[in-house]
Amino acid sequence: MRVRTILCCLWGAAVFYAQQPAPDTHRMQITLERQTENGAWEVIDPGLVLQKGDKVRFRFQANFDGYLYVMNQGTSGRYELLFPREETGEDNRIEAGVEYRIPATQAWFRIDGPPGHDIVYWMVTPLKLGGAPKYRPLPPPPKPLPPPANLLPRCDDSIFRARGVCIDSSAGPRQVGKEEDLPPNLARVPELRSRELVIMRKGEEAVISSPAVAQAPVLYEFRIAHK
Repeated sequence: MRVRTILCCLWGAAVFYAQQPAPDTHRMQITLERQTENGAWEVIDPGLVLQKGDKVRFRFQANFDGYLYVMNQGTSGRYELLFPREETGEDNRIEAGVEYRIPATQAWFRIDGPPGHDIVYWMVTPLKLGGAPKYRPLPPPPKPLPPPANLLPRCDDSIFRARGVCIDSSAGPRQVGKEEDLPPNLARVPELRSRELVIMRKGEEAVISSPAVAQAPVLYEFRIAHK
């Protein structure tokens, strides 16, 4: 998935899911959008199987303050920091109740590489990496990672019959795998919390919540299925 720059349009505020968590629960909401042939942006199901060359972007909103980092491991083995960086926006501070676009600039991510699942890692930290002794910057691994070990995207037959679209139910937001399967720079983040999360989907939106207030980095992944 590579970054390209274009003019883009604005959208309204996202609608939160009806079942609100407890007030002290940390919650993050992610919406995936795809650019249509006429240049407009449409919200799509997180599990929609995309085509090579499709252009996508994310909307992100949390109910707490912190800092957001987004990394991508492509099906070719290419690993890169998607946000923050010069092309996608360098201010990664997030504030409670504010909706953000990722990329934060007038840009989009282009689906590329062999068929499979791109793994987009989302990490939210209470402090900026590099801003305190226990947090370090996130340089990419010293060499390309092996391609993610996953099967080719598959349509969920029941969803396909009902909606007429190819939805891979294994795509979308997920808990991260074992620490040894993480990119080296993420596995070394101190006090990382990756498994104490509740992942919910309502319609075409995904909500990730932590049962307890997150006082350390929180990591999860969003898998993008594509042909």
